[in-house]
Amino acid sequence: MFVKSVHAAALAAAFTPPKDIDINDPDWWQAGAVWGAMLDYSHYTGDSSYDEVITQALLSQVGPKFDFMMPLHFGSEGNDDQAFWAFSILEAAERNFPQPDDSIPPWLDIAVNIWNAMAPRWNESSCGGGLAWQIFESNPNGMTYKNSVSNGGFFQISARLARATGNDTYFEWAKKVWDWSEKVGFIDENYNVYDGADSRDNCAELNKLSFSYSQGIYMYGAAVLYNYTNGDKTWGDRTSGLLKAANSYFSPFENATNIMFEHACEPYETCNTDMKSFKGYLSRFMWATTRMMPPTLPRVQTLLNASAIAAAKACSGGDNGTVCGQKWYVGGFDGVAGLGQQMTALETVQGLLAQEALPPFKAGEIKHVKGSGSPPPETNAAASSIATSTPTKRLDTSSAGSVLVDWRWTFATLLGSAMVLGFS
Repeated sequence: MFVKSVHAAALAAAFTPPKDIDINDPDWWQAGAVWGAMLDYSHYTGDSSYDEVITQALLSQVGPKFDFMMPLHFGSEGNDDQAFWAFSILEAAERNFPQPDDSIPPWLDIAVNIWNAMAPRWNESSCGGGLAWQIFESNPNGMTYKNSVSNGGFFQISARLARATGNDTYFEWAKKVWDWSEKVGFIDENYNVYDGADSRDNCAELNKLSFSYSQGIYMYGAAVLYNYTNGDKTWGDRTSGLLKAANSYFSPFENATNIMFEHACEPYETCNTDMKSFKGYLSRFMWATTRMMPPTLPRVQTLLNASAIAAAKACSGGDNGTVCGQKWYVGGFDGVAGLGQQMTALETVQGLLAQEALPPFKAGEIKHVKGSGSPPPETNAAASSIATSTPTKRLDTSSAGSVLVDWRWTFATLLGSAMVLGFS
């Protein structure tokens, strides 16, 4: 049976003892992204073995103002970095993930703190608005560049906070960021998402490089607003348009139909460490989109079922035969290993269980859970129902010595998952 085969493969996407990959190796932002993947693992598979580690990792980075402005990273932290940690915090909030530390606010409050830190950075002195890539003037790398991942991140955070709180202030901001993104050209008429533009010429000339993670970030934000507005056609059309435009990240060759690839760099052997992780975020947000806008499910399954099989085949390297490669369309392990490659495969495979898990909770359902997590009075039967209800809206709208978490993990995907994932 299809569901049983999916469970067999996704449950095999587990953690093996530390030896291969150090979480300190990637940039700080990617560490935040990986903990988001681990939250997905816990939620989709029901395996809570790593929940305590996830909690410790997230709480270790909240910073003195509980907004993920870490003194350790002052001068280098960007708006996109902060956004990726916010995505993970919102996942924890929307799933009532336990937060037992009384000295630290609940997950949802932390997400609000992050938003409150980002909103004042909206700068209308150039390009008519937008967030710069970077935060600190002392960092010359990106203070004059406004990019889609930072602004798309702010858009998605705003959308999710609108749904999580029922506060239309966030909804108005989400609309504002979307409108600006279209006006400046980051999102074109065909819903392709481009990388960014230089504010020194008022964003007159776009950098038309495009990456999968930006496509996914805007897509999920639009899907959340479709859900929040009880199926508003505008947000439905935008979500569908972004999903259609995501076709450019699939089918690199005639014999690799519906297999995901990073089109800006994979064919040219130019992907850097960050770029090798981008496919995982597109997978994450495509699967998440199906829970906010169920009509997207058939197309998402068509693309990601095939990609999951290809990813499983790519995870056949290393001494134990479970190390994942970068290119999924080569039919096996390509020898290019890394944390991003492990995470992209995990997110793609475990998302096959998304329809079996509860959808993200919304205003009135999100609770501050201190002990072992227990969802509100809803069952998995509710997980398969169309989630398009609108929340009741409100009338009114570590210290400097903290270091990155020290755990070392590698993900393992079952060798032979491609056979287990027979979609007959």
